[in-house]
Order: sequence, then structure tokens, then C-alpha cells
Amino acid sequence: MNASSRLVVPSMREHVSAEEWQIRCDLAACYRLVAHFGWSDLVFTHITARVPGIPGEYLINPFGMLFHEITASSLIKIDQEGNALQDSPFAVNPAGFLIHSAVHSARHDAQCVIHVHTLNGVAVSAQKQGLLPLSQQSMFVLASLAYHDYEGVAINEGERARLSADLGGKTFLMLRNHGLLTVGPSIGDAFLAMYTFEAACAIQVRAMSGGAALIPISAELVATAQHQASVVTKSLGGQLVWPGLLRLARALDMSYESRESRGREPATAAVACRGPSDASPHRSGIVR
Repeated sequence: MNASSRLVVPSMREHVSAEEWQIRCDLAACYRLVAHFGWSDLVFTHITARVPGIPGEYLINPFGMLFHEITASSLIKIDQEGNALQDSPFAVNPAGFLIHSAVHSARHDAQCVIHVHTLNGVAVSAQKQGLLPLSQQSMFVLASLAYHDYEGVAINEGERARLSADLGGKTFLMLRNHGLLTVGPSIGDAFLAMYTFEAACAIQVRAMSGGAALIPISAELVATAQHQASVVTKSLGGQLVWPGLLRLARALDMSYESRESRGREPATAAVACRGPSDASPHRSGIVR
């Protein structure tokens, strides 16, 4: 790959705290993983994370970069209104942040918010009955699922209050005729929630397309889903799978840790995502 095909932005590692750098690395990996699993919609959705220790500051993707190009340094720091707080050759999409700002302002427990327009998710969001209890995956989603009616492209400031009210304290939000949204106390938790949400929608679309009679899961079983999930994940939630997902992200392309987006070229000059807390088994630094 020649130099003209590389996207290079100034390194942010020396300009942010170790804690922020770690979140940048994890968020960049999350963008790469969303692209890998086929959930991206070119540049038209967003994933946000809070800047550790600084209320009202968040990290978001630069508008115009595809998800597989995102790096830790290319992420843009913004305030609650979507205004950039750092220099960047890329813009921020204020309309895209409207949904995220509504969630972050209402849910202080949400470290990360993921919003996608997957084909399966949009398909189920357009079905009047919404998500049905047809699979084990759907059971976990239904235990903490809310709905928000479609109001057009998210550019109306008044929608913020309605969206946050609809979400309430839930983990999963189905945006009618639009897509899927998950929140989590960590990036790994939000990602695992989205993986389960999208899988439940894909299974529903396939099951309904077969034309045969369907067997629903009982409401009594759905009511036990959160307890079952806690048992299965040993109460770790997304942190059970996040270290492995980081290994996958690095195996696919380590450049997310650097200031350059270089496709699948070996990232020999990558700026490693390592910091003081690398001893944690849930940190990016475990895989080198």
C-alpha cells in the first residue's frame, strides 16, 4: 500500500491522559469490529464513549472516515452539544450526535453508546410487532428492550427528550424504521449487547421467511433472562468477551492503535495501546 492511500492524523497519545488513550484505543477497536461484522452503514452511524474523569466530554468518529479506517488518534473529542474540542482535519456530524447526546445526558451510567443501521435491525424495527421471543438471543434483549417511534432524520432538538424518556433505564433501544441502539457501562458491554441484538433480529428475519409456524419463548422464561445472562457470563457481562474481541481486532489490522489507517499492511510503527493499567485482563495491552 503506497503512502498516498494512507490516512494520517497527528498522534494524540502525548496530548491526552493514559485513561483517555486507553478509551480511544478500545473505541477505535470497536469501530473496526463493527465494520468487520458488517454492521456499518458507510459513515452514517456513530459510536461514542465518555472521556474518563471529564464530565460532558465524549469521543466520536470523524465524519467522512469509514469505520475500518478509524484510529485512536483520529477520534474527535466533543462536548455535550457536539462541538469539537480538538483540532482535526475532519468534521463532526452534529445531527449524528443528537441521538448520542440524548442518551449520554440522561444515562450517566452509559460509558458507551452504539447506534447502527443493520439490515436485519432495520427490517425488524419496521415490523409492527417488533422483536419477538423466538430465540435465546431475543430473550436476553427482551428483558431490557425499549422502543422509540421514527421522527425522521435525527435533526430535531426536541427529539432528545422523547428519545431519552423512551429509553429509560433499558440497555436496548429499537428505533422504529431506523435501527438499533445499545448502551453499556463499558465499550465491551455495549458491543456484546449489540451483537446479541443484531443476532436476535437476524434470526427473526430468517425464521419468519421460512413460512412455518413459529414457537415463541414464554414470558416466564424471558423474565429470568437477566439472571441467566449473569450466570453464563460469570457476572462479567461484556468484559468476558472483550479481551478476545481485542485480539481479533489486532489480528485483522493493528493500525487502529496508531495515527495511520493502513488497511491490512503490518502496523510495524503502530503506537501501542498500553498504559499504567495494562495488568488488567480486560485491557488492550494483554495481547502483545
